[in-house]
Amino acid sequence: MTTATLSLSELTAAATRAAQIAAAASDAERAAWLTAVADALDANVAELVDIADSETSLGPVRLTGEVARTSGQLRLFARVITEGSYLEAIIDHADAAASPPKHDLRRLLRPIGPVAVFSASNFPFAFSVAGGDTASALAVGCSVIVKAHSGHLKLSERTAEIVAEALRSAGAPDGLFALVSGREVGTALVQDPNIKAVGFTGSIPGGRALFDLAVSRPDPIPFYGELGSLNPVVITSAALAEKSAELAAGLAGSFTMGAGQFCTKPGLVFIPTGTGFAADLAAATKDKPTSAMLTGRIADAYPDGLRSVASVPGVTVVSGTVQQDATRDGAAPVVFSTSAANVLERPDELLEECFGPTTLLIEYQDQDELFPVLAKVPGSLTATVHALPGEDVSGLVEQLSGLAGRVLFDGWPTGVAVNWAQQHGGPYPATTSLFTSVGATAVRRFQRPVAYQDAPEAVLHPALRESNPLGIPRRVDGELVLP
Repeated sequence: MTTATLSLSELTAAATRAAQIAAAASDAERAAWLTAVADALDANVAELVDIADSETSLGPVRLTGEVARTSGQLRLFARVITEGSYLEAIIDHADAAASPPKHDLRRLLRPIGPVAVFSASNFPFAFSVAGGDTASALAVGCSVIVKAHSGHLKLSERTAEIVAEALRSAGAPDGLFALVSGREVGTALVQDPNIKAVGFTGSIPGGRALFDLAVSRPDPIPFYGELGSLNPVVITSAALAEKSAELAAGLAGSFTMGAGQFCTKPGLVFIPTGTGFAADLAAATKDKPTSAMLTGRIADAYPDGLRSVASVPGVTVVSGTVQQDATRDGAAPVVFSTSAANVLERPDELLEECFGPTTLLIEYQDQDELFPVLAKVPGSLTATVHALPGEDVSGLVEQLSGLAGRVLFDGWPTGVAVNWAQQHGGPYPATTSLFTSVGATAVRRFQRPVAYQDAPEAVLHPALRESNPLGIPRRVDGELVLP
């Protein structure tokens, strides 16, 4: 698993060999590999947090929590694969009396092979070297080559050393995990014929360029990208009338969290026209401190994004200033306001993500105006409804379900639980796929179905053998059979 002296082609060849061994390993063996990595990260948390803070300025509290989330993800996937339903094992027995006669068919999901993972800037642990993409791919028996993010390169290299040593000590095959860096290497990685899928979290332009490379290869491969998200929030008149100040405080805390660099930041907030909510939000935001941004490039881009929004006709600045130097002083919160009618007139200018602690209030007259403007919102990871108990929001929920992968009620989207039910995806550009990048079903991205017809028992995966030696849930002759 040492990468320093190997070329990219040598790394991907080694990853191919390792993937074959990993695919043949038992779920218990792979679970032990994941647990070993989790234990190693926890054992080195102090060192890793120090390095991460020096490169990202996210602070020890946030980073320590993120290491715990990362090790927790690894342990979750260890449980997922030992529980067994991730294989989707299905058996349909032969039926000679059927017309036409039915063969014995047995199907399960198999690992697709070596996977390329691109680290994110805003989560240097949880969406990085040992993050969810890496963990879910390793879990199902894929090898992984991670492209390090330039914003935390030292951390990536040290994390990779810890991961590689933990895997080696746990008995994982050489070549199962590797780290590379550099833009050109990342491009070549996507195009390498040994790579069978790509996981990416980052900007729309960068992700789309890699997505196009992945699908234009002689052998196109899946590209699982998380590229951007506006995460609309809709607040009803009744909710504002009862708790405007409370909602303003919650929104202020959410859109400024992590300097507004969370992929689930609420970037659009739809409110009824003629309320005092803008003033409440300005009051809730005025004492929020400036925050260092992840990289110099991101800090330079934030004021440019603010000025772009402010220059659109019909947009007013509710609080904060667009004239700021985020590189020198840190990013300061800014709240904008406009009308739903203006968004309908200028969707390309106003429905574009601005990475940083800013949000746009959009005032709507009624549902007849709200629903058309929601239809213009690009695909998002989340959508949020704030309403009072008893309000009929079924039509609104139906519309929001069509544009986001997770619909929240009376809460805020920042903060993503890692569990069996989590869905962290959405229509493009939120993600380029139907499958989530967080939660148990993240493993589905790196598997493909294979059916075996009239196969001898000896060649079948244990999950498909008649006696069910693994003791896992299966569907047999159309019926779900629990162990």
